[in-house]
Amino acid sequence: MALATPLPTTQAAVKVTGPSTVDVSTGTTLPVLDASEVLVRVACVSINHVDGKSADMSPSPGATSGVDFSGIIVALGPEVGSDEFRADNNMKALSIGDRVFGGVFGNNPLRHDNGAFAEYVAVPARLIWHMPAAMDFSTAATIGATLATVGLALFQYLRVPMPSTQTISESKTTHSPQQKARMALVYGGGTATGAMAIQVLKLAGFTPITTCSAGSAARAKHLGAAATFDYRSPTCGADLREHTGNGLELALDCITDTASMGICYEALGSAGGRYVALDAFPLRGHTRRSVAAEWVCTYTQFGHAVAWVPPYNLDARPRDREVAEAWYVVAQQLVDHGLIEPYPKEDRKGGLAAVGEGMRAVWKGEISGRKLAYPIAEELCYGPTSIFT
Repeated sequence: MALATPLPTTQAAVKVTGPSTVDVSTGTTLPVLDASEVLVRVACVSINHVDGKSADMSPSPGATSGVDFSGIIVALGPEVGSDEFRADNNMKALSIGDRVFGGVFGNNPLRHDNGAFAEYVAVPARLIWHMPAAMDFSTAATIGATLATVGLALFQYLRVPMPSTQTISESKTTHSPQQKARMALVYGGGTATGAMAIQVLKLAGFTPITTCSAGSAARAKHLGAAATFDYRSPTCGADLREHTGNGLELALDCITDTASMGICYEALGSAGGRYVALDAFPLRGHTRRSVAAEWVCTYTQFGHAVAWVPPYNLDARPRDREVAEAWYVVAQQLVDHGLIEPYPKEDRKGGLAAVGEGMRAVWKGEISGRKLAYPIAEELCYGPTSIFT
């Protein structure tokens, strides 16, 4: 294993202690590095809804919490240097000292020693992104989970064709009437994942339309939504179907409850289509045989089983890993070329000790329209131009 400097023998980490409870544990072990993983010194983390939700619905006491991170590579697994995947896909090789970001499986019952809310995190070498030179650690820490989730949802479950460099370039031009792009619905365009989905669909050559609040409509259109619909309207589903000429075939539900599912099903055309949710959807909401309904769990991208309580106990899905690896290649290009606009964020101080409070606030719905970011390594995040000073 290649190391930057001798690593500490212990670290601090936010550990799940019981249902909806976490605490900072000092003196805990560093993640055991797999041969195909890199070890990252965490600079900054951000909070996702799933962090608090998973600790509530399927806590694994002793597991490290957290998904989103940014940081610097400090060690390489022995197989990382010989893996030709990145070279074969024209990606920059991973080296010690590189600034990177991504997401991992926090609160993992099968791997207690690894999660983003810690001083060090282990990440598969094929499932990590380099930070652009102009991007700060705080911004980078807010992107990984949504970018990975959208890729898996669209290109695996919704079966949208994955864009190439050429199609990305073409999608930046206006479609002519003879080349009208296929429409796709993003329910919840005001959420972080919905905002990401709008952008990626647009770059993939589709015409995204979305539901959101009136306050989120302008930003959704700025990101690429061709039309927005107020989800509070009693005619929202009918309005969507009329707007799409009864021909809508694709719906991504970033909210996933009975109401959102009902509107998506009403919006899909009479010929049916595909509906993909970001959570296990209520079975009573599956009211149309002509609609193929699935839900996505981002953690299947790592190629291992998800051992949470039902319905979140999932077998390993090798195809999800394959699609994720391909998507990370394309997504790196999008990030490098500045084609992904990050979600608004709020930078908070306090490090790991403050993360638990942020998890609870997000899980309770007290935070809207922004992600919470926390510096973990002050020597990386604080400085003359730091956003935290």
